[in-house]
Amino acid sequence: MRTLERLEVVAYEPMRRPSPVRSVIRITVTVAVLASCGSTDSATSTSTGATIGNPGTLTPVGANPTTTLAASSSIPQPPVQPITWSACEDSAKLKCASLEVPYDYENPSVGSFTLAVRMRPAVKSPSVGPLFVNRGGPGAESASMANDAEFYFSQRLIDNFDIVAFDPRGTGVSEPHVDCVDEVDPYFSAEIAYDTPDRRQRLIDDTQAFNDACQSKSGEILPYISTVASARDIDTLRRALGYEKISFFGFSYGSELGATWARFFPNTVRAAVFDGASDPNASYLQAGLDQAAGFERELNKFFADCATRKTCAAHNYGNPAALFDEMVRRVERDPLFVNDKRTLVTSTVAYTAVVDAMYSSALWPTLAEAIADATKKPIADGTGLLALYDDYYQRRPDGSYDNLLEAFIAISCLDDDGDETVDDVAAGLPKFEAVAPRLGRFFAIGYNCALWPVQSKPRSRVANIGIGPIVVVGTTGDAATPLESSRKMAAALTDGRLIIATENQHTGYGTSECVTDRVDAYLVDLKIPDKESTCT
Repeated sequence: MRTLERLEVVAYEPMRRPSPVRSVIRITVTVAVLASCGSTDSATSTSTGATIGNPGTLTPVGANPTTTLAASSSIPQPPVQPITWSACEDSAKLKCASLEVPYDYENPSVGSFTLAVRMRPAVKSPSVGPLFVNRGGPGAESASMANDAEFYFSQRLIDNFDIVAFDPRGTGVSEPHVDCVDEVDPYFSAEIAYDTPDRRQRLIDDTQAFNDACQSKSGEILPYISTVASARDIDTLRRALGYEKISFFGFSYGSELGATWARFFPNTVRAAVFDGASDPNASYLQAGLDQAAGFERELNKFFADCATRKTCAAHNYGNPAALFDEMVRRVERDPLFVNDKRTLVTSTVAYTAVVDAMYSSALWPTLAEAIADATKKPIADGTGLLALYDDYYQRRPDGSYDNLLEAFIAISCLDDDGDETVDDVAAGLPKFEAVAPRLGRFFAIGYNCALWPVQSKPRSRVANIGIGPIVVVGTTGDAATPLESSRKMAAALTDGRLIIATENQHTGYGTSECVTDRVDAYLVDLKIPDKESTCT
């Protein structure tokens, strides 16, 4: 299966503005409407208004020692030095530090990572305490969330919490970090087709070349960047800061990281929010199928929306789906030339562009124009599709990238739960096409993990974690982490509380005052939301 299509990173415009941006590996571009006040509740619990403990004393959220699966005291942790803060060179508001963590907690002498850590102190004093944050991935740097706190969080959270953000091992400016290639086009733009042995072998060869580059440049650290190891780093950072308990807010993949941390260190959890949460116990195959189905569902919503509006660039007399199919056939038959410095716009580039746009309905008009341009007669134009493809991979104007893509693949393949072969990839194709007739091939065909040079270390199962209420936010139109996946995350927790946001985008915090207020009240005041509620 292709792993890139599971790349999940959340980025926002400031929440204090009326239109927060929410997207995957996207830092600027597009807006989604922030609803004003309305909400509709569908409560299945009677706990509305309940609070636990004293929010000013970091009281644990309902920790139950009789059901704890793995208390932090049962996991040996090497000694840690108290963290030393200094002023950040680029911001007077922030404090910066580094944290040494071992490659291997069971054998600390092997080597160590130096994690980049940033803190934005709370406006109010005393603060509620630290709020550890992660913006997704896997592989995304997260230290910048301290700089850009207004882009992610309400003013109430900024006022009351010390926002603690760090680049996980192998990512961002933490050292060493995963580094493989300088340009993605040669590795991720080839046609994903099985119609000839040559095309299949081209994909395999491209993937092997990418994996070989990762092994050559980053092989020393590839066995040590698992989600489980990063979860232990969270606890090491907690101990370095001197807190018995911390709060956590994770977006997208950050929910998996947070659930893993809570699984191993339940007695250190004050409160936790998992937004855009995936099913923590889905197999690698099932997670891929769920996501393929989610993107196909959003693509069909895009078609339905475009068909009702003659102003939609891909309207096509009320049949945008037919124009989409024509576009795919066009680029498969004759890939589009944009300029002599870039890849041709193949069907893989086109599919990547479509997937990028499905993370938020705010990008649908951009996609509609790109589809219309790519089917123009007599001269088709692939510029719009290539721009969305570049947006997905977070290509900078100067042609450079950060290490998000490489770290994403390296962490995902290390976390993979199976010993998939290249033949298994082909065997799985019918399952993907069954749940996603148009996009299934794109999600099914990829060989990175099948050819990965490091033995996988599957994540531990999350079930009946012995801690109190954790809030999960799910979104009705989330392609990357479909609502049903978020619901399964809530069910896997001992006391998961699900807040549903009715939006066509990835993640839900900030989409309405209703969602924001309920999450904030939980984090700041420990006011527990209903077992399940809906905000519109």
